[in-house]
Amino acid sequence: MKRAPATVWHRPTHFLAFGLGSGAVPWAPGTFGTLGAIPFYWLMSDLPLTWYLSLVAVTMVIGIWLCDKTSHDLGVHDHSGIVWDEFVGYWLTMAAVPFSWEAALWGFLVFRIFDVFKPWPIRWADRHVAGGFGIMIDDVMAGLYAWGTIHLWLWLH
Repeated sequence: MKRAPATVWHRPTHFLAFGLGSGAVPWAPGTFGTLGAIPFYWLMSDLPLTWYLSLVAVTMVIGIWLCDKTSHDLGVHDHSGIVWDEFVGYWLTMAAVPFSWEAALWGFLVFRIFDVFKPWPIRWADRHVAGGFGIMIDDVMAGLYAWGTIHLWLWLH
């Protein structure tokens, strides 16, 4: 178990990169980070799709910078507490999914499965792409896989 650095609570960039503190949990920070993204999805879910996707794109670009800066400041590439990438990956998973608690839960589970098991090419990207972009891209890819899975589930039901 890694303890979150004190800077999480004192530096706004670290606080955001640590998912508003949700990544400071010493065990399963990615899971708690994804849980932290759900209330924001609930708030975003009524946005027109173009606005929703634009917001996700902006949070991804900001996330590349946040994750890179925080990683550099901590001297650890992709510290487990950096969970902004989980926020963005989950929001991508839920794009064009009408809000319901059932859908939010299924999206959470499917995204976590792809994020944890990292099927090809997610695992390759996780191991070979560096910097803030590298921290973000595997979760964006997991979000795309999960998005396809959720939409298949919606189509079948």
